[in-house]
Amino acid sequence: MTDNATVQTPQATAFDSLPDSARRVSLLLRERGHAGQIVMLPETGKTSAEAAAGLGCSIAQIAKSILFRRREDDAPVLIVASGANRVDEKKVAAQVGDIARADAKFVREKTGYAIGGVCPIGHATQPVTLIDADLFTLDSLWAAAGHPHAVFNLTPQELAALTGAPVVDVALRETA
Repeated sequence: MTDNATVQTPQATAFDSLPDSARRVSLLLRERGHAGQIVMLPETGKTSAEAAAGLGCSIAQIAKSILFRRREDDAPVLIVASGANRVDEKKVAAQVGDIARADAKFVREKTGYAIGGVCPIGHATQPVTLIDADLFTLDSLWAAAGHPHAVFNLTPQELAALTGAPVVDVALRETA
């Protein structure tokens, strides 16, 4: 199902007034051919619900970045999932190997971002990345831009192009 609700796009924040991590994301986006317009939310966007409320969009349109660590080599594994979905760790493990949850220190070390602001690109250590196929049912997404208050708008196709990641089913589906 496609979410075609008209969302009034919040105003981009001037580059000079962005936090350092969001400025870095803005430059990365521009280098990769994206407009790089960063929006600063007045309230935190640490959770999908908070970000959606601040943007006036559906929770599904939040492209949340969740970091795991691969057990065999401690490599970071980034899942960019719809805010409406829980990640099925068994599906992820079937794609990349056995995984474990990452703590805040691991997230900061491997991505360079704090939890709640992890951008899909520009990590300190290049992660193994998977994109939730459910994001491709939507026309417009919002992703973190390096800071818990910073986000940027993009399409699912732009997300795939920016990350170079495969699109797979990672959503936890409840069975009746």
